[in-house]
Amino acid sequence: MKELVEKINSLNLKNMYLNDFFLTWEKTDEEIEGVFLVAELLRKMRENNISARIFDSGLGISLFRDNSTRTRFSFASACNLLGLTVQDLDEGKSQIAHGETVRETANMISFMADVIGIRDDMYIGKGNKYMREVAQYVQEGYEAGVLEQRPTLVNLQCDIDHPTQTMADMLHIIKHFGGVENLKGKKIAMTWAYSPSYGKPLSVPQGVIGLMTRFGMDVVLAHPEGYEVMSDVEEVARKNAAASGGSFTKTNSMQEAFKDADIVYPKSWAPFAAMEKRTDLYGKGDFDGIKALEKELLAQNAQHKDWECTEEMMALTKNKEALYLHCLPADITGVSCAQGEVQESVFDRYRVPLYKQAGNKPYIIAAMILLSKVKDPGAVLAGLIDRANPRWIG
Repeated sequence: MKELVEKINSLNLKNMYLNDFFLTWEKTDEEIEGVFLVAELLRKMRENNISARIFDSGLGISLFRDNSTRTRFSFASACNLLGLTVQDLDEGKSQIAHGETVRETANMISFMADVIGIRDDMYIGKGNKYMREVAQYVQEGYEAGVLEQRPTLVNLQCDIDHPTQTMADMLHIIKHFGGVENLKGKKIAMTWAYSPSYGKPLSVPQGVIGLMTRFGMDVVLAHPEGYEVMSDVEEVARKNAAASGGSFTKTNSMQEAFKDADIVYPKSWAPFAAMEKRTDLYGKGDFDGIKALEKELLAQNAQHKDWECTEEMMALTKNKEALYLHCLPADITGVSCAQGEVQESVFDRYRVPLYKQAGNKPYIIAAMILLSKVKDPGAVLAGLIDRANPRWIG
């Protein structure tokens, strides 16, 4: 733990203090490393029964505009680990349903809040924009003296990125391969996979190519024609790859992406153009149009049922044993659906590693919160370790 503190002290993390976390590519390499190191230290503290409570009181506001299991509970776990109480904001039971403005809501929920976690991933051009509006209005409230402190905003998934997920994924990869220094030249295949549902967000594949191209890896984005992601994020991936000495390529062949891959991430997502259309239809209140679009997209998906992570596909990977990743829940053929993203035998073989992958997320979120609230994180964490207050008396 002391070694981790020393590494944290060696990094320039000053711009994390009193700042929000929207997109991974808005953070420096040292800031990304800092989140990983703090997350690992928080895990070790909990393993050694050392309290990580930096707060005596305060709220973590949880606003989910889409369904969630892992991220919702990860946010609650992260807040609790640091000493915050979580309060869910149910928009249907608030004055938001009666037309309350974003400015007013942002200030009214923030009187004793230290962090606001928002998931808003359904509509292209809306989610990240909404998060930044909330951040702007709480800043105004703080500067005007309405709020004693300015709560940090953490992106728990938007229409552009899913930073807490992809950083949990990346930490899993780092540990699997024994360190960041072992990642250069590793091939990761971020591939579309068939799902019998439509409208899955683009933020996971976009987040993956936006983050993992920073580590010198060869990142391949694979999808059938017509399932493109945001071009702006692809440009981020290209620039990251050039800077890190890795590569970013695209293909319309799942087999090509899997060939000699060290890591595979088969995951369904909706076409960017279709998500734009759906956003427009919702804006117009055209629910008949939405139903027609859903039918059209399900038929489009059904043309690509061969995009499945099977044993035959896994046999194409490096030594036939690539690391399989998924953000969960996966559409498992013969289990959760008749045919889906992954064959049951493949998923079962990686079940425990997948759960460990997901288990990184509470610590990643807690690290993001801590780094935004503590001016000298190394000193504060060292103090917690030295005091060694037990998390539980046993």
